[in-house]
Amino acid sequence: MVRVKVCGITNLNDALITVKAGADAVGFILYPKSKRFIKAKEVRRITQGLPPFIFKVGVFVNEDLHAILEILSYANLDFAQLHGDESPEECEYIGKERVIKVFRLKSIDEVEKIEPYIGKIRALLLDTYSESSYGGTGKTFNWEIARAVKERFPQIPLILSGGLNPENVRDAIKEVNPYAIDVSSGVERAPGIKDREKVELFIRRAKCE
Repeated sequence: MVRVKVCGITNLNDALITVKAGADAVGFILYPKSKRFIKAKEVRRITQGLPPFIFKVGVFVNEDLHAILEILSYANLDFAQLHGDESPEECEYIGKERVIKVFRLKSIDEVEKIEPYIGKIRALLLDTYSESSYGGTGKTFNWEIARAVKERFPQIPLILSGGLNPENVRDAIKEVNPYAIDVSSGVERAPGIKDREKVELFIRRAKCE
């Protein structure tokens, strides 16, 4: 069964809604330029209110490495999702067992960009490329590229993101068969505010219940 991460969480109520609906992980965006930005102290308050066995992910974009490590510890986060231009060495510095590296590929020709990161990260996440944003565009990722990545690097868990919603999530899973899927804007009623019905429907369809 595919795992589900709901990202862009900004409050405890939404976090609890996603967990109750069956999410395996919740994500918090610690990038000040994001519409879904949340401060580390608020993340800490939320994570302290969550039940056990739920993975907690902090999303960072070109952040200072020491700051990432401090926030991971302070906010009780399990993984750092690196959404910027972080190098393989920087990923390794954070700790390969704690890093999810995001790749925003424009074409199949760019799949080889992932090669230097293999062995230095725990999982890779594919998101839609945008010149103006590091994520949360709501635009669907090219599933043909995702299949190519999965075929080229079968040894590492692949997380699919980019424009997923309750209407297309089953097709995405059928086409790509990822280890996990990541959704944010596709289950919102406003940036950073989740829609309970969309969250529940998305997770239900993703897990084929």
